[in-house]
Amino acid sequence: MGELARTIAVIDNDDRVLESLQNLLASCGYKAKAYSSAELFLTSGALSRTSCIITDVEMRRMSGLGLLQHVRSRQLNVPVIIITGKPSENSEALYLNRGANGFFRKPLDGDALLTLINNLCCDPR
Repeated sequence: MGELARTIAVIDNDDRVLESLQNLLASCGYKAKAYSSAELFLTSGALSRTSCIITDVEMRRMSGLGLLQHVRSRQLNVPVIIITGKPSENSEALYLNRGANGFFRKPLDGDALLTLINNLCCDPR
């Protein structure tokens, strides 16, 4: 399987979340690339080499929703999974209705996240 089929961008301004998700994904055979902001991810040029995006909602400048809208406005078929530590009553419906492929509250259920990633795009096995 090629590198694209296993490369997942993880975007969060919390270094602990980035590290734990990188470790989880690497333990299952994925290549996780960490970014502390949506802007860093977009300016890196990695979008075209990414098979899945996991992004936090609340970040400085560009939010997870802004990143989701950016990806969808370019009609890219890259799955986007939203994560948040501060969900509202309607947040899951809001993000799924805007084109997210999944929504998770922190702390994340690692098994459920991996199952979704495998189903969406890129089982590394």
